[in-house]
Amino acid sequence: MEGMMMPDTLATAAPLEIHTERVRPEWIDHNGHMNVAYYLMAFDEAAGAVSKAIGYTNEYRKANNIGTFVGDYHIRYVQEVMEGDLLRFTYRIIECDEKRFHYWQEMYHAEKGYLAAEAEAITLHIDMSVRKVSPFPPEIYGRIRAIYEAQKDLPLPENLGRQIQVRRK
Repeated sequence: MEGMMMPDTLATAAPLEIHTERVRPEWIDHNGHMNVAYYLMAFDEAAGAVSKAIGYTNEYRKANNIGTFVGDYHIRYVQEVMEGDLLRFTYRIIECDEKRFHYWQEMYHAEKGYLAAEAEAITLHIDMSVRKVSPFPPEIYGRIRAIYEAQKDLPLPENLGRQIQVRRK
Protein backbone atom coordinates (compact mmCIF):
# COMPACT_ATOMS: atom_id res chain seq x y z
CA MET A 1 0.00 0.00 0.00
CA GLU A 2 1.35 3.39 -0.94
CA GLY A 3 -0.69 5.03 1.78
CA MET A 4 -3.20 7.47 3.02
CA MET A 5 -2.96 11.18 2.27
CA MET A 6 -4.90 13.12 4.91
CA PRO A 7 -6.54 16.30 3.61
CA ASP A 8 -6.79 19.33 5.89
CA THR A 9 -10.53 18.83 6.02
CA LEU A 10 -12.67 15.99 4.77
CA ALA A 11 -15.72 18.19 4.17
CA THR A 12 -14.77 19.71 0.82
CA ALA A 13 -16.90 20.30 -2.26
CA ALA A 14 -14.87 17.78 -4.24
CA PRO A 15 -14.40 14.02 -4.09
CA LEU A 16 -11.92 13.02 -1.40
CA GLU A 17 -8.47 11.88 -2.52
CA ILE A 18 -6.76 10.24 0.44
CA HIS A 19 -5.37 6.96 -0.85
CA THR A 20 -2.91 5.64 -3.40
CA GLU A 21 -2.00 2.04 -4.12
CA ARG A 22 0.57 0.37 -6.37
CA VAL A 23 -0.49 -2.69 -8.40
CA ARG A 24 1.31 -5.64 -6.80
CA PRO A 25 2.81 -8.60 -8.71
CA GLU A 26 0.43 -11.05 -7.01
CA TRP A 27 -2.56 -9.09 -8.37
CA ILE A 28 -1.68 -9.89 -11.98
CA ASP A 29 -3.63 -12.61 -13.78
CA HIS A 30 -3.03 -14.79 -16.86
CA ASN A 31 -3.96 -11.84 -19.11
CA GLY A 32 -1.05 -9.80 -17.76
CA HIS A 33 -3.20 -7.17 -16.07
CA MET A 34 -4.76 -6.67 -12.64
CA ASN A 35 -7.29 -9.43 -11.89
CA VAL A 36 -10.89 -8.41 -11.20
CA ALA A 37 -10.75 -9.65 -7.59
CA TYR A 38 -8.01 -7.18 -6.75
CA TYR A 39 -10.01 -4.21 -7.99
CA LEU A 40 -12.42 -4.92 -5.14
CA MET A 41 -9.54 -5.26 -2.69
CA ALA A 42 -7.95 -1.99 -3.86
CA PHE A 43 -11.28 -0.14 -3.67
CA ASP A 44 -11.81 -1.60 -0.19
CA GLU A 45 -8.39 -0.36 0.95
CA ALA A 46 -9.25 3.12 -0.34
CA ALA A 47 -12.63 3.06 1.44
CA GLY A 48 -10.83 1.91 4.58
CA ALA A 49 -8.62 5.01 4.43
CA VAL A 50 -11.75 7.17 4.46
CA SER A 51 -13.20 5.14 7.35
CA LYS A 52 -10.06 5.75 9.39
CA ALA A 53 -10.11 9.45 8.53
CA ILE A 54 -13.63 9.83 9.94
CA GLY A 55 -12.68 7.98 13.13
CA TYR A 56 -14.08 4.59 12.21
CA THR A 57 -10.92 2.71 13.22
CA ASN A 58 -10.31 -0.90 14.26
CA GLU A 59 -9.92 0.33 17.85
CA TYR A 60 -13.32 2.02 17.65
CA ARG A 61 -14.90 -1.14 16.23
CA LYS A 62 -13.45 -3.36 18.96
CA ALA A 63 -14.24 -0.96 21.81
CA ASN A 64 -17.87 -0.56 20.70
CA ASN A 65 -18.55 -4.06 19.31
CA ILE A 66 -19.66 -2.67 15.99
CA GLY A 67 -18.83 -3.37 12.38
CA THR A 68 -19.79 -2.50 8.86
CA PHE A 69 -21.39 -4.69 6.24
CA VAL A 70 -21.64 -3.86 2.57
CA GLY A 71 -25.25 -4.06 1.44
CA ASP A 72 -24.57 -3.72 -2.28
CA TYR A 73 -21.44 -3.29 -4.40
CA HIS A 74 -20.83 -2.68 -8.09
CA ILE A 75 -17.59 -2.26 -10.02
CA ARG A 76 -17.29 -1.01 -13.59
CA TYR A 77 -13.97 -1.77 -15.28
CA VAL A 78 -12.95 0.98 -17.70
CA GLN A 79 -9.29 0.52 -18.66
CA GLU A 80 -6.74 -2.06 -17.57
CA VAL A 81 -3.88 -1.43 -15.16
CA MET A 82 -0.62 -3.34 -15.00
CA GLU A 83 1.92 -4.47 -12.44
CA GLY A 84 3.66 -1.55 -10.78
CA ASP A 85 1.13 1.07 -11.89
CA LEU A 86 0.39 3.68 -9.23
CA LEU A 87 -3.33 4.12 -8.63
CA ARG A 88 -5.12 7.02 -6.97
CA PHE A 89 -8.66 6.87 -5.65
CA THR A 90 -11.43 9.41 -5.26
CA TYR A 91 -14.35 8.97 -2.88
CA ARG A 92 -17.63 10.75 -2.40
CA ILE A 93 -20.76 10.18 -0.39
CA ILE A 94 -23.86 10.18 -2.58
CA GLU A 95 -26.42 9.93 0.23
CA CYS A 96 -26.56 8.94 3.87
CA ASP A 97 -28.74 8.49 6.91
CA GLU A 98 -28.06 7.59 10.54
CA LYS A 99 -27.44 3.89 9.74
CA ARG A 100 -25.96 3.70 6.25
CA PHE A 101 -24.30 5.59 3.45
CA HIS A 102 -24.08 5.24 -0.32
CA TYR A 103 -20.72 6.11 -1.81
CA TRP A 104 -18.96 6.33 -5.15
CA GLN A 105 -15.28 5.72 -5.87
CA GLU A 106 -13.11 6.19 -8.91
CA MET A 107 -9.73 4.54 -9.54
CA TYR A 108 -7.28 6.43 -11.74
CA HIS A 109 -3.89 5.57 -13.15
CA ALA A 110 -1.95 8.12 -11.09
CA GLU A 111 0.77 8.85 -13.66
CA LYS A 112 -1.22 8.66 -16.91
CA GLY A 113 -4.40 10.16 -15.46
CA TYR A 114 -6.95 7.85 -17.06
CA LEU A 115 -9.99 6.41 -15.29
CA ALA A 116 -9.37 2.70 -14.69
CA ALA A 117 -12.52 1.70 -12.78
CA GLU A 118 -15.55 2.96 -10.85
CA ALA A 119 -17.19 1.46 -7.77
CA GLU A 120 -20.47 2.10 -6.01
CA ALA A 121 -21.52 0.71 -2.64
CA ILE A 122 -23.81 0.99 0.34
CA THR A 123 -22.21 0.52 3.76
CA LEU A 124 -24.31 -0.42 6.80
CA HIS A 125 -23.37 0.27 10.44
CA ILE A 126 -23.84 -2.98 12.42
CA ASP A 127 -24.26 -3.65 16.14
CA MET A 128 -22.29 -6.90 16.29
CA SER A 129 -23.95 -8.06 19.53
CA VAL A 130 -27.25 -8.48 17.66
CA ARG A 131 -25.85 -8.39 14.09
CA LYS A 132 -28.37 -5.78 13.00
CA VAL A 133 -28.15 -2.37 11.37
CA SER A 134 -27.85 0.33 14.03
CA PRO A 135 -27.26 4.11 14.14
CA PHE A 136 -23.77 5.53 13.85
CA PRO A 137 -22.63 7.33 16.99
CA PRO A 138 -23.20 11.09 16.64
CA GLU A 139 -19.52 12.01 16.17
CA ILE A 140 -19.06 9.51 13.31
CA TYR A 141 -22.38 10.34 11.67
CA GLY A 142 -21.56 14.03 11.98
CA ARG A 143 -18.40 13.53 9.93
CA ILE A 144 -20.21 11.41 7.34
CA ARG A 145 -22.96 14.01 7.08
CA ALA A 146 -20.46 16.87 6.78
CA ILE A 147 -18.77 15.14 3.84
CA TYR A 148 -22.16 14.50 2.23
CA GLU A 149 -23.28 18.12 2.75
CA ALA A 150 -20.06 19.44 1.20
CA GLN A 151 -20.40 17.13 -1.83
CA LYS A 152 -24.17 16.96 -2.38
CA ASP A 153 -24.29 19.64 -5.08
CA LEU A 154 -21.64 18.00 -7.25
CA PRO A 155 -23.00 16.49 -10.47
CA LEU A 156 -23.93 12.86 -9.97
CA PRO A 157 -21.57 10.35 -11.58
CA GLU A 158 -22.71 9.40 -15.07
CA ASN A 159 -22.73 5.67 -14.28
CA LEU A 160 -24.34 5.89 -10.83
CA GLY A 161 -26.85 3.05 -10.43
CA ARG A 162 -25.95 1.60 -13.81
CA GLN A 163 -27.42 -1.78 -14.66
CA ILE A 164 -25.48 -4.58 -16.24
CA GLN A 165 -26.79 -5.60 -19.65
CA VAL A 166 -25.87 -6.72 -23.14
CA ARG A 167 -26.42 -3.72 -25.35
CA ARG A 168 -28.47 -4.52 -28.41
CA LYS A 169 -28.18 -2.61 -31.65
